[in-house]
Amino acid sequence: MAAIELWRPGQTVRSRSPEETARAGSTLSTLLNPGDIVALHGDLGAGKTEFVRGVCSGLGIDPRVVNSPTFAIVNEYRGGSVPVFHLDVYRIKHLDELVELGYEDYFFGDGICLVEWPSHIEELLPERTILVSIAIDGSDRVIELRNIR
Repeated sequence: MAAIELWRPGQTVRSRSPEETARAGSTLSTLLNPGDIVALHGDLGAGKTEFVRGVCSGLGIDPRVVNSPTFAIVNEYRGGSVPVFHLDVYRIKHLDELVELGYEDYFFGDGICLVEWPSHIEELLPERTILVSIAIDGSDRVIELRNIR
């Protein structure tokens, strides 16, 4: 993977390994601020959680504690420069479920919110949401960033 000096809107990066996918996430972390929301689009096995590991690592959180919150819906990672809230909303069937979970505390709190399967809750995502798409291309991953400042 070519070194990512600075993510730009519409930039596409090809990752050839999970480590490179994590490195792309770490690079993005340098542009994130408390209150940011990142929507992670990608099929099952595309590398969304690996990307989250990279973001967390870049923010000073041990990437070994990061795992997919498929059944928990949200995992909170603390101990870095800013809290990270990792949501997997694949199992959300009705928006009321996320409202009951208190999504506003995550979306509008003091941390960075990373959302897997964001298409399930598009109505709740603010316009300022940063979009990351991870597509499978053979054994590679193609990562695209949109809607960054």
